[in-house]
Formats: sequence, C-alpha cells, structure tokens
Amino acid sequence: MLHRTIHLFRKELRLHDNPVLLAALESSEALYPVYILDRAFLSSSMHIGALRWNFLLQSLEDLHKNLGQLGSCLLVIQGEYEIVLRDHIQKWNITQVTLDAEMEPFYKEMEANIQRLGAELGFEVLSLVSHSLYNTQRILDLNGGSPPLTYKRFLHILSLLGDPEVPVRNLTAEDFQRCRAPEPGLAECYRVPLPVDLKISTENLSPWRGGETEGLQRLEQHLIDQGWVTSFTKPRTSPNSLLPSSTGLSPYFSMGCLSVRTFFYRLSNIYAQAKHHSLPPVSLQGQLLWREFFYTVASATPNFTQMAGNPICLQISWYKDAERLHKWKMVFEELLLDADYSINAGNWMWLSASAFFHQYTRIFCPVRFGKRTDPQGNYIRKYLPILKNFPSKYIYEPWTASEEEQKQAGCIVGQDYPFPMVNHKEASDHNLQLMKQVREEQHRTVQLTRDDADDPMEIKVKRDHSEENILKGKVARMTE
Repeated sequence: MLHRTIHLFRKELRLHDNPVLLAALESSEALYPVYILDRAFLSSSMHIGALRWNFLLQSLEDLHKNLGQLGSCLLVIQGEYEIVLRDHIQKWNITQVTLDAEMEPFYKEMEANIQRLGAELGFEVLSLVSHSLYNTQRILDLNGGSPPLTYKRFLHILSLLGDPEVPVRNLTAEDFQRCRAPEPGLAECYRVPLPVDLKISTENLSPWRGGETEGLQRLEQHLIDQGWVTSFTKPRTSPNSLLPSSTGLSPYFSMGCLSVRTFFYRLSNIYAQAKHHSLPPVSLQGQLLWREFFYTVASATPNFTQMAGNPICLQISWYKDAERLHKWKMVFEELLLDADYSINAGNWMWLSASAFFHQYTRIFCPVRFGKRTDPQGNYIRKYLPILKNFPSKYIYEPWTASEEEQKQAGCIVGQDYPFPMVNHKEASDHNLQLMKQVREEQHRTVQLTRDDADDPMEIKVKRDHSEENILKGKVARMTE
C-alpha cells in the first residue's frame, strides 16, 4: 500500500543525500513536505539568537525554492508540533510520517512522542540517520553498549565498522511526479515567514547566508584547491584570522544544509588522487571524525551539555558571581551561527580539561596568545573598534597605556572600555591549584576519558591500521 505521507524536516534542511525523504517518495502516493516552526520547543531546547534565526529562515526559504524546482513545495506550519501534527494528520488523511533521526535528547523525545501519536491515530513512523557519518547505535553496540570515551578507542571501533554509508542518490522531478503534491494554495497559506513576522532583528546579518544552495557552493569553492585540501592540518589554523582558516562550513553541517557524508567522500576522492595528504586527527576528514566522536559520546551520556549529572565531566564547585558570569558568557551559544549540541559541549569539556583533555596546566593567556598569533591586533581592531587606535604594543592590554595615550586613542579604560575582570596570572595560579585538587579527588572520573596520547591533535600521527582502514575503503563509490 502506498502512503499519504508527511515528511517532517527537522535538522536535515536539504535535498541531497536525504535517505528518509527518498524513502518517503518511494513509498507514497501523496507527500507533504513540512517544517513545524515550534518556537516554544526551539527556544526551550537551545539558545537561538537573531543570527541563527535568520540563518534558519534563509535555509527554509532555500529549501522551499529547491522543492519548487522539482514540482513540490515546503509547508512551514507554526505552532506546537504535537498539536500541528494531530490536526494535519487528520485533515490530510496521513498514513505515514517520515523524519530524520537525531541524537539530541529533545529531538529523541519529540520522535518518541510522534511514535506514541502514531500508535494512537494509526499512522506509521519512519526515521533514518543522515546527520552523522555512522549510525551511533552501531558504534555503541560494538563497544558493549556504551560510547567509546577516548578518540583512540573510537577509531578502533570505526575500523571494525568500515567505511561510512555512501550518500544516497540525488532526488529528481520524476521522484516527486510519482507523488501527489500538496494542494494548490497550501504553499501560500504555509509560507516561510519573514524575520519581521517573527519580530527578529535583521541588523548586522552574517555574511554566511543559510541554505543548501549556498552550502554546496561554498563546498565546491573549497574543493577546487586540492592542494589546500590535502595539506590541511587543524593545528595550523588560526582562531583569530579575519577570514576562516578552516572551511567555514560548520553552520551548514549544523543545520543539515550540507551532508557530512557527501563531504567525507568528496575528500576521499581527492585524497585517492594525491601522492601525500594529511591524516586524522588533524586532516579535514579528521575534523569530521572528531565531530562523529562527540556525537557518539553525547548520544549516550546523560546531561552531556551540563556539568551536574554528567558522569564523564569533573564536578567543580564554581563560586557564584552573577555579574561576572553575565560578562563572561556574552560570547556563547546564543550568538553562534554554528551552535551544535554535541560539538559545543564536547569542546568546552576539552578546553576546560573537564573531560577528554587532561593537560590542565596548559593555560591560555589572552594577552600572550594574541601577541603571538596576531601581533598587530588586526582581529581586535575589527571586532573591538573602540580599541582600534591603540598602538600594537597596547592593543591586548590597553589598561597599561598612559592616560595621555588613552586619550590619543580615543578610549579611556574604565570609561569607554572596562578594566580587566581579574588579574590573569593570579586567577590562573589560584585555579590551577584548585584544579589539581579536584582531579586528585575525582581520579576515577579523570580516567574515564584519558587517552594514551593525551592531545592527539598535536601529535605527529602515523598511519596505523585502524586509521588506514577508515580512510582506504571504496573511495570511488560515491554516486554522482
């Protein structure tokens, strides 16, 4: 029996390499492509600022346009997702709901609720993984039911699994012609809202425009320079370069506008034609494997994005200071264009030596680091223009300039720009002692994520059998 299907887009806002959408088309006589804009759900699940809201709306508009070129459309329905589904399943006589399988707990809960609704109303539910390289459940099964907590162990499990699944074929107009499209008028009724409709600011928009079309164009631009692709190593990138020294594709992976499997196999084809190329963990494919590592651990670790209740994270008794906390956190998830549940939390645990990374005595000095990597302070001058007129010797510590020099720069510290919150040396020395004590007291937690090679990102990695098995494989299998 062919189904009347709602295909529910969640994080896979693309048409290329979308296995569950392909399965929906092959099993349906009528298909309704739907995105439920549940603002309460999104706001309670993640911190989304204006930049990311605009990126999301641009991605939805691009998806609607691309569906239109194949004879269909995207229906964006606003409201609480369970109420929306219940209403439209009955209104459209739906017998199947298809959706991308995600690993975040709030998306897992959503899928469980949709399964429950299906049992109640009598429709089938189909979900498939397409946001990661591997099915995380297979990795967990091969590791005895729990996630591998070190990168080395993770690579060993991948060597047992072999290559990731290749991307599925591209969708065609013929695929959509076999299914009845949504009724005329629905597209206008359920159009993609404008930012003004949602009272979202459009000031200071990002140069990264959302959508599959833009993501694929950026991907092609990077892959043209095969020398850059084959020689890329993460430690050589600069966090304070004015233009991204990596690919800048992370927002498109985060929103599912780009397929990670497509990128992986495009890289494999380039590597196969090169005499030499960089290797994991520092290569471009290595970055995808780090992403996969954090996805896998997050999928089976309670409270992965928090300290409290997180079994792999050191439990630190932070002192309470609401004002300082507010100042410190004005850089974070809400302002990120590429915010990602697993990667953000995994990297913060790494950088804080709370898990995964254990050389806790390595402390970045914001002054010395800047002077070494960007001695003229070009990054500071662009993004903190209040400091742009300071001489280079003061750009990282303007409070050391004399009163006259501050006047000449047009910035009086304490008036136009704040004094430092702490003395960095005193604070780092104090926290270093506390961290040493915490790690001694919580030795068993420390050992959970300790690898033989404590910082694999900085080790000259040789091609061992596990990594070679991942990278070799059938690199030419990718479909056009």
